[in-house]
Amino acid sequence: MYEELFLEMGLSLNESKVYEALLDIGESSVQAISIRSKVHRRNAYDSLSKLNEKGLVSEVFVKGEKNFKPTNPIHLLDMIKEKEERISQKLPELQQKFLAVEEPAEAYTYKGIQGFKNYLRDILKTKETVYFIGAKAFWLDERLKHYLPHFQRERKKLGIKFMHIFDHEIKSGKSEILKMVGKPYRFFPKGYSSTTAIDIFGPYVVTFVGVEPGKLHKEPLMFVMKSQQLADGYRKFFLFMWDKCKE
Repeated sequence: MYEELFLEMGLSLNESKVYEALLDIGESSVQAISIRSKVHRRNAYDSLSKLNEKGLVSEVFVKGEKNFKPTNPIHLLDMIKEKEERISQKLPELQQKFLAVEEPAEAYTYKGIQGFKNYLRDILKTKETVYFIGAKAFWLDERLKHYLPHFQRERKKLGIKFMHIFDHEIKSGKSEILKMVGKPYRFFPKGYSSTTAIDIFGPYVVTFVGVEPGKLHKEPLMFVMKSQQLADGYRKFFLFMWDKCKE
């Protein structure tokens, strides 16, 4: 009846059968426990020894013979607490090991306005500062006007910061974007504008092609590379550019 519960608690199949048999019949000999649990006598004795180590069974000597009786099932909770304490002690070390192993690098594309929204969702998911190289203010694209307010609310709620290096033309041609994204931002000098842009956040490096001031391509195309090592390198490039550009 309780076999499945005991299995979930970490007892073996035989231990579960033996312990439940003991709860049913109380203090008993190995022979009686073996018969009640339908576990071979030798296996029943091994299970009783292990249950004794776990504090679920105690030994009783009667006229020179050894019997066994169950301890209060509340000790099952003690087993859980002990496991939690052991895990808690080792958790920082386990987390270090987990973080030390980088996820496999990935490369894929996002296409269309829905793909662009996926890119925005990735920003919210990482919850980290976003670094924009060659920003074009293409967030002003008419097709995004209904989704961006939601995105902005969420990213502010999550405390996600932006650092923009805009193309020079944005300062005079699409200055409304500056209020939308907020400081800090800087600008490339004249002559360094292009039709591409690069965004870096968390382990992501996203490259946009065919973009122009204030507008996405008719069918937006984004090349996504996911690699912590690559993204860390691009952030270094960004910081060099940042130091060389003016507000």
